[in-house]
Amino acid sequence: MGDLIFEGRGKTTGKRVLSAEGPKIEVSFATEGKYKDIEIREIGTFTAVPRQGDVMFGEGNGIVMTKDGEMASWSGSGIGRHGQGGKMSWRGAIYYQTASQGKLASLNNAVVVFEFDVDADENSIEKGWEWK
Repeated sequence: MGDLIFEGRGKTTGKRVLSAEGPKIEVSFATEGKYKDIEIREIGTFTAVPRQGDVMFGEGNGIVMTKDGEMASWSGSGIGRHGQGGKMSWRGAIYYQTASQGKLASLNNAVVVFEFDVDADENSIEKGWEWK
C-alpha cells in the first residue's frame, strides 16, 4: 500500500430499500476532508446486499470536488462488516478518473484502498491509501 492520501468525516444523507427480495439497500453519503493537503467535498451512493457470514457487499459511485470546482469521479466496491452497537466497517477499493489538469490531476486512473467506518448515528470516518 502507498501513502495515505485522503481523510474525511461525513454523514449518511439517505437510505432506501431497492428490493425486499435479496434485499438490496441504497445508501448516500457526504464527506468533507482532505485529499493530500487540498480541502475537498465528496458525495457518493452505493448499493449493499447481504452475503453469508454477516457481511455486506457494496458497489458505488461518487465524486470529489475542490472548493474551486475541480472534480474527479470514482467507482468502487467493498465488504462491510457489522460491529457492536450498530457500527459498520467497510474495506475495499475505488478507481478514480478525472480530466483535471490541476490539483486533482494525480487522481486520474488512481487506485485507492479505503476504510469507511460508520457509527450507529450514521457519522462516518473515511481514509484512503493510494495503491501503487
